Order: sequence, then C-alpha cells, then structure tokens
Amino acid sequence: MSGPGQPQQAGGDLAGVRRELSILCRRAWCCELEWPRDWYPGGVVDPRDPDGQVFTERGAWEFIAELLEGGHPIEEKSLDDHPGKKGYVLIADGGGGRPDIYMKVRLGSGKVRGLSFHYHKRG
Repeated sequence: MSGPGQPQQAGGDLAGVRRELSILCRRAWCCELEWPRDWYPGGVVDPRDPDGQVFTERGAWEFIAELLEGGHPIEEKSLDDHPGKKGYVLIADGGGGRPDIYMKVRLGSGKVRGLSFHYHKRG
C-alpha cells in the first residue's frame, strides 16, 4: 500500500475509480472540462506519435484512458478549488527528452471532468 502523497497502483482503493475513469474517458459525451483548468493538449506532443504531432482534444482523453487501463500510477488529491471533491493525477513520460505530462481529472455526475493536461511544471 502506498503512503500519503505516494501514487497508488492498479490494485487497492483506487481500482474502482480507475475503471470508472477509463470507461468515461472512452466516451466522448462523458468528457467535460471544468473551471478552473489548465488544459492544453494542443501544446503537448503525443509521445506515442512517430511524427511528433500534438494531442487533439479527443486524443488527450484517449491517452488518459490508455494509461489508466495499463495500470499507470494514479494519485488521489483533495481539490482546493472544489471543496470536498477529489481529483486524480497521472504523470506520464513526455518522451523524446520533453518534460513529463501532468494530467488531473475528477469524477462528477456520471462524467469525467478535465482539470489539467500540460507539461509538468516542477516547482
């Protein structure tokens, strides 16, 4: 089991959340953006693309679903801008010497709500 602030793997407490997020990310009608947000997939190169193309809006959601389905580490965080709500953070390799990709989403009313999709800004 992971300690506080440590990403949790596919097993454990987040397995149901992981499954729900991945299903919703695959359904375009279930993906919404929420304020405040820092969501810029068009400014992030898709590390899977051999031609170095940036993500499309839909491609960003598909990328998140692939990571979740592949057991990529996910971290649950309390959201300052949404009291009482939980967000889920994934950080993926940006590939090709680029910074990591930072993604944050939350569940709400049968939808997955996008909060962040950009290169990781390390403080």
